[in-house]
Amino acid sequence: MTPASGTPWWSWAAPTVAILIGAVGLLALHGEIPAIGFVVAVPVLFAAVFAAVHHAETVAHRIGQPFGSILLALAVTVIEVSLIVSMLLSSPETDSSIARDTVFAAIMIVLNGIVGLCLLIGGIRFHEQVFQARSASAALGVLGTLAVLGLVLPNYTTTTPGPSYAPAQLVFVAVVSLALYGLFLYVQTVRHKDAFLDGDADDDQHAPPDRRTFLIALALLPLSLLAVVLLAEVLAHPVEAAIVRSGFPEALIGVIIALVVLMPEGLASVRAARANRLQTSINLALGSALASLCLTIPTVAVLSIAMGQTLILGLEAEHLVLLLLSLFMATLTLATGRTTVLQGGVHLVIFFAFLTIAAIP
Repeated sequence: MTPASGTPWWSWAAPTVAILIGAVGLLALHGEIPAIGFVVAVPVLFAAVFAAVHHAETVAHRIGQPFGSILLALAVTVIEVSLIVSMLLSSPETDSSIARDTVFAAIMIVLNGIVGLCLLIGGIRFHEQVFQARSASAALGVLGTLAVLGLVLPNYTTTTPGPSYAPAQLVFVAVVSLALYGLFLYVQTVRHKDAFLDGDADDDQHAPPDRRTFLIALALLPLSLLAVVLLAEVLAHPVEAAIVRSGFPEALIGVIIALVVLMPEGLASVRAARANRLQTSINLALGSALASLCLTIPTVAVLSIAMGQTLILGLEAEHLVLLLLSLFMATLTLATGRTTVLQGGVHLVIFFAFLTIAAIP
């Protein structure tokens, strides 16, 4: 997660092209993008996502850890929330479960896909890796509490029918999500900052970027985020229509959104694990899951209340089982501060089970 000084040409070219395609798709084509445009837009979208994360990493490397991990997680979450909000606004008359599906997918991808791959690769290369268990325990405590409040408890409330909260209950969950996330950030950056620092953080391979590179990245980061949001909004409806036509469940849309926005951060976590900096990998992974859960639910809660739209939050039975299994195994894996290849294999099995159930309920 330590980019060298300098601004690669693709990191400004990709967002520029993405904004142009997105503007044409929305203003001239009204979202009805042709097949050839779709083929061109998809790789540009991925390039714009990588550009956004590259600029976030550059800024993060300049300001240092753990602030860098927080910034990267927030940048990815802004993309995720923007995509969810655009899909909610496109269908204001229907009850929506896209936020639930995306947040659940993000948790499963992080706890099992990213963490599992990091532990597997790190275990193969170094046999055993160490990190500070206190940091993982703090993150899992917040993640587990808010996952149950946001995704499990709505199934068992009686004020409103179905897996949803009444407006007052939704406001409560939104407020405590922001409050707990703020408290976690205070612990991570001020009160117990040392618990989140990698033991080899001082032995970074590259010097921080110079001031000019830092300022360029700081300016290009919001531009890249805007590019991703515009282009993803153009592509959202064709992808949704293709999934429906193919007969796959609509919950797969949330999985695709989460995979797209978390892929660059996942690669950054894997690079850190390969460099035997597992603490950085854990900070990145759990931080992104926390940001996704703690910021997405309050945002869509406010939007759904303002629009008078019912927000479906409660998980289906099979997803409840996978969520509880993931939280339980993550607690066992990260409780000791030492991991091997076995834990990585276990988490990847759960991840592939999640993908299988998502495609074939």
